Amino acid sequence: MSAGSPAAGGDERGGMRAALGGLTTRGRSFLAAGVAAALCAVVLGQSDLLRVGLLLAALPLICVAVLYRTRHRVAGSRRLSPSRVPAGSEARVDLRLDNVSRLPTGLLMVQDHVPYVLGPRPRFVLDRVEPGGRREVSYRVRSDLRGRYPLGPLQLRLNDPFGMCELARSFSAADTLTVIPRTEPLPPVPLPGDAAGYGDGRQRTLALAGDDDVIPRTYRHGDDLRRVHWRSTARYGELMVRREEQPQRPRCTVLLDTRRAAYRGSGPGSAFEWAVSGAASALVHMLERGFSVRLLTDTGTSLPGDGGDGPAGSPQESAESAGLMLDALAVVDHSDGTGLSGACDALRGGGEGLLVAFLGDLDEEQTAVAARMRRRSASAVAFVLDSGLWTAGGAVDDAARERLRGLREAGWTVVPAGPGAALPGLWRKAAREHADFAPAGTTGLSGEWS
Repeated sequence: MSAGSPAAGGDERGGMRAALGGLTTRGRSFLAAGVAAALCAVVLGQSDLLRVGLLLAALPLICVAVLYRTRHRVAGSRRLSPSRVPAGSEARVDLRLDNVSRLPTGLLMVQDHVPYVLGPRPRFVLDRVEPGGRREVSYRVRSDLRGRYPLGPLQLRLNDPFGMCELARSFSAADTLTVIPRTEPLPPVPLPGDAAGYGDGRQRTLALAGDDDVIPRTYRHGDDLRRVHWRSTARYGELMVRREEQPQRPRCTVLLDTRRAAYRGSGPGSAFEWAVSGAASALVHMLERGFSVRLLTDTGTSLPGDGGDGPAGSPQESAESAGLMLDALAVVDHSDGTGLSGACDALRGGGEGLLVAFLGDLDEEQTAVAARMRRRSASAVAFVLDSGLWTAGGAVDDAARERLRGLREAGWTVVPAGPGAALPGLWRKAAREHADFAPAGTTGLSGEWS
């Protein structure tokens, strides 16, 4: 929520010149008529005409002075709900104007600056606002394109009751609407390598109780006697207990291929946007399943929100991690790189857990790099978006099929993705393919292009 008062521009003399520049056609006509009447009165010696001329000339000037003095007496605020929305969803913007002066305002025209992609610029006309009064208006914004979009500043056009002057004043406060990629709920099916995150197969780690802890450690008041290590107790001559163990979060790396050369087309329905949305859906799903998720790009950059390798965190921590990574995906763009070597170098030498990759076009060299990445993770699933399918009337050639065969022979579970494919269905397909070809290094193509 942002709040503020209309910003004052320049010094008093410059502000008054700007206020005089706000005279409407009616105000300028009154001023010109008053000056002309006053000159004629002086020439003709008519005192009554002089008084009329002075009145005509003074009225627009008085209106300018009143509006100029009231420009700081209108306070405004904006509330954006929510501040983060998926692409294609609406957000509500509430505007509130408070008249904090002792005088009523004239006619107000309220206009908020929004980017063109969010829709038409909202404008509202408000009648006279009484002293201490408040007016509230709202509008909605929507974008099919992810990104960060500024809202504001709010602009007011003040009118006097006689229509002599119109001044435009802007508030200084602004807000930012973050449009994140669309996410789809994924089915809770076991993918290759994610069994480590469930049940008895979950990895475990030792919980440190102090800097001087060893295995085993000295008994402390309150320790469970069932954890007494009798062999060490006999050895050291005092009660020794086994250190506590607690589950360690299984790891998952979501790899997003952002190479410009790997995708064709643009817009909400392009292959790149499908890959970004797929990566967002995968990371949210894995965080909900208790995984520690790292979001990696082809350049080897880890985007914010890494879940860490510690014990399973609270739902609030997972939500914060998801929010950070979705914010990063909201503004992710194509990279100028031509290969996946950066991502391969960023993967640690084994122990990566599950690797979920969204890849664009692959040549022979990049297929070999992806094969090396597979050896640096416990298991890997690749959703491949070949440009041959994402172009009008396109088809997959034999070379692309051979590259997929190479990925499968390297141990990847490969699921091709075509335009209009639903990620939940592909997610189930990945689980089925792994169940059918469980042994590592199984060769052969399983399934057809979707």
